[in-house]
Amino acid sequence: MDKNVITIVSGLPRSGTSMMMKMIEAGGIPVLVDNIRTADEDNPKGYYEFERVKQIESDKAWLPEAKGKVVKMISELLKHLPPEYKYKIVFMRRKIEETLASQKQMLIRRGEPTDKVGDDKMTELFRKHLVRLSAWIEKQPNVGILYVNYSDVMASPAEEAKKINDFLGGGMNLEAMGGVADPNLYRQRK
Repeated sequence: MDKNVITIVSGLPRSGTSMMMKMIEAGGIPVLVDNIRTADEDNPKGYYEFERVKQIESDKAWLPEAKGKVVKMISELLKHLPPEYKYKIVFMRRKIEETLASQKQMLIRRGEPTDKVGDDKMTELFRKHLVRLSAWIEKQPNVGILYVNYSDVMASPAEEAKKINDFLGGGMNLEAMGGVADPNLYRQRK
C-alpha cells in the first residue's frame, strides 16, 4: 500500500461500511478511529468511526494523520476532500431497500421516529445523491474508487477480499479479511 494514500471506506448509511473497515483492518491496514461510538446491537462489532471526519468541511487538519490508514466517511462528505491528497475509496453498495430497512430497525431500537421521511422519498434522494457523487468522482484525478456490493461480500468474502487487496496495492491478509464477513449480521435482506 502507498503510505501517501488515504484509504476511505464510504457508502450510504447502513451499507456495510463498518464491516468493510473491519475487513481492511484485518487485512493489515491501520484504521483511523477514535472509539467514541461504541459497539451496540446495530453494529455489534463496532462502528469504526473518527468523529472529526464529520467536520471535514471546516476541519481538514486531521488528513495528514490519515495517510497510510483507512478511515470511514459517509458518502455525502466525500465532496469536501481536498485535492492535494490522493485517495482510494472502497465504496459500499447495498440495495437501497435493505439500507432503509436497516436504518428503520436502528431507529426503532433507539426509540426514534421512523416516519420523518417516507421510503419512496428517501430512495429518490439516495439515488440522486449517488448520481451526483459518481459525476463528482469522475472529475477527480486524485481519487480511485472500487465499488463493492455488500451482498457479494456476504456470498463470496474471499473473492471480494482479493479484489479489495488488488485495488489497495496488495500484501493484505486475505484469509483474515474473508473471515470478517458474518452472514448472521445480514439481517435486512430484500
